[in-house]
Amino acid sequence: MKNKQAIGIFDSGYGGLTVFKSIVQKLPQYNYIYLGDNARAPYGDHSFETIYQYTLECVEWLFAQGCPLVILACNTASAKALRSIQQNVLPFKYPNHRVLGVIRPTAEIVGDFTESKRIGVMGTRGTINSESYLMEINKFFPEINVAQQSCPMWVPLIENDEHLHEGADYFVNKYVDQLLAKDDEIDCIVLACTHYPLLIPKIVAALPAHISVLGQDDIVANSLALYLEKHTEIEAKISKEGYSQFFTSGDPQAFDASASIFFGKEIVSSHASYVKGADED
Repeated sequence: MKNKQAIGIFDSGYGGLTVFKSIVQKLPQYNYIYLGDNARAPYGDHSFETIYQYTLECVEWLFAQGCPLVILACNTASAKALRSIQQNVLPFKYPNHRVLGVIRPTAEIVGDFTESKRIGVMGTRGTINSESYLMEINKFFPEINVAQQSCPMWVPLIENDEHLHEGADYFVNKYVDQLLAKDDEIDCIVLACTHYPLLIPKIVAALPAHISVLGQDDIVANSLALYLEKHTEIEAKISKEGYSQFFTSGDPQAFDASASIFFGKEIVSSHASYVKGADED
């Protein structure tokens, strides 16, 4: 896509492909570049400083590929790096570029899905410990009570293609039970990790029927569509050929073998050799 500009989609690994799939379905006309930092995934247990550095390196790599707009389709990166990049990097180094995350779009609409005003948030340790959802939801819906639960085994289960097997049931039930023990009046659960939609059938099966489960894929796609309508100066820069490229900092063959689980169809990726640490896998 030389001399063409695309929307960049970034994730620490595969999970962002669930968001990317919905974005392409909603906005098929644009060009896209997806980057998974698989060589350094998962991000969930890393420090704020490490995740910020990794995320910034990947964002700058996407900028260098011709992406004026990058979506952090990763809750951990959105929680630990987005604000610093928006406030401390873009105004001084990339004033004509934009970086968006997945937490704010979810926080803006979550109030529409709860009657009890009590919701649960399930995510990685990094996302939960950041308390980003608590802060963002409080901005829009201060009356909502939020209970959180980290689910450290869910991403490894999904990335090792074990999420559909019976062995995953134990860890789904374990974390759901721990969340509901914190607040038995929850009527909506936010899946604050883009991997988790692949576990929705098991999560729903583990929950009482009155509790709804809210994934982020369609939420982020709808939010992006509204953003591009509002920010015509960014929208006008994006090439409109309906073309997508996929890159990974890890091994492309390994990435391609698992990516179809998340994206819904076969893809062919290339190695992002200029991401720092990409050759350390």
